[in-house]
Amino acid sequence: MVFIATAPSSRPSHLLRPEQLPRVLAVLALLHVLVIIASNVLVQWPFEIGGVHTTWGAFTFPLVFVLTDLTVRLLGPEVARRVVARVMVPALAASYAVSVLFVDGRFAGWAGLATFNEFVARIALASFAAYVVGQLTDIAVFARLRRLRAWWVAPAASTIIGSLIDTFVFFAAAFWRSPDAFMAEHWVEIAAVDYATKLAFSLLALLPLYGAALRALLRRLPTVPLAQAA
Repeated sequence: MVFIATAPSSRPSHLLRPEQLPRVLAVLALLHVLVIIASNVLVQWPFEIGGVHTTWGAFTFPLVFVLTDLTVRLLGPEVARRVVARVMVPALAASYAVSVLFVDGRFAGWAGLATFNEFVARIALASFAAYVVGQLTDIAVFARLRRLRAWWVAPAASTIIGSLIDTFVFFAAAFWRSPDAFMAEHWVEIAAVDYATKLAFSLLALLPLYGAALRALLRRLPTVPLAQAA
């Protein structure tokens, strides 16, 4: 399965009518926020696979990169950046609220929202910074490589680089000199394991998902030649 890219990297493969854009942006932003909320809940459920400790959140958050890469491929990097701009504030609020409401994977009650939790706020800000920097990096890398002949190079490279930056920005911002002594000492190695887990899952499972989703979307856009949509 090979897609040949002939359009400039900044040109979208499918042009939306002006009246369609607000709805598309809203749907994409909602999907991003839902993935972020799910990941903030699932990250509290650790498990072990092949002797490696990880969380279910490592398997859900990479879906954001799939959504972003499909957006860049079909609608162009400008639309993708507008989605990130719309998601930033809701993502910050959702990360804080979910971290307060769910503790160790259990609902802790609404009372937690009545008081400000400085530690949780730091983690929420770290999540916010990681999302913004990681997604903008992903968009830049993908847009630069989307003209390459092999369809998989752009999503693979953007995920490798974007996820690396996302992971280490989050862990550094959240746990460097943290009051949590264990995390302050071990955040680098924990981040490395988290990144390796996300990367393996992304390349083995989500990259094929990206290819299948792209073909499915292109079938719904019959006016766009397959060769130009890559």
